[in-house]
Amino acid sequence: MINKAVNREPVIKTENLDSGYGKKVIVAGAEITVKPGEIVSLIGPNGAGKSTLLRTIAGQLEPIAGTVYIDGKERHGYASAEIARKQAVMLTERPPAERMSCMEVISLGRYPYTGRLGILSQDDRRIVQEAMELVHVSELAGSSYDQISDGQKQRVLLARAVCQEPEIMILDEPTAYLDIKHKLEFLDMLRDLTGKRGIAVIMSMHEPELAHLVSDRVICVSADGRVEMTGTSDEVFRDEIISRLYGLDDGRLRDLYTGFVRSLEGSAGC
Repeated sequence: MINKAVNREPVIKTENLDSGYGKKVIVAGAEITVKPGEIVSLIGPNGAGKSTLLRTIAGQLEPIAGTVYIDGKERHGYASAEIARKQAVMLTERPPAERMSCMEVISLGRYPYTGRLGILSQDDRRIVQEAMELVHVSELAGSSYDQISDGQKQRVLLARAVCQEPEIMILDEPTAYLDIKHKLEFLDMLRDLTGKRGIAVIMSMHEPELAHLVSDRVICVSADGRVEMTGTSDEVFRDEIISRLYGLDDGRLRDLYTGFVRSLEGSAGC
């Protein structure tokens, strides 16, 4: 990956951030920056606190300690409507969308701009259409959201996020439920979006090998809730680091993982 954001100021910054629930700290002392046009991935074992950290950055959880800055301003200093125009959030939970068409689900991304009545202007409709074309879901416009495949739902939700015109995307395991072909297609679209629109992306990744393919920088969150290392994919994805992070003490497991990554890199084309 070529870091497209090397000379830009961070749009997301955290300082000594403790995230968790109530007084229970799950991830401690996180120092994170994400610049425009940059994809930053959180990796680490299940239960390390990646989702909790993302929810805190997104404003869905209050920090236990520390600060989250958006465009150099403390997050809590923004009005809810203002922050809704700056960030789009995709979590693992699917939105309730009974009897909604894909077009209607995608159009929800324009609601931060429509006012209380939620009436789309001609310009809003144009932006929705452009987002659908960009993410290749135009053919699903009239389909029921409940009736399409999981891979198609992920693309529809990405289109909804795009038409929100955010500076930031916060994605929690965006490739969950997808087969390998659709995972690679989704990540290729995401990388294309960051390049074209300069969106800052921070996401959690269940599969470190996919984070290796798509990320400008990678943040390692250890099982005990510490940010153990931050670096480029080449810096992070070394056998000793991944083995320590995921507990791959068995040499056979390390060999299997290395072989899988190499075969994936050869077929991905991203």
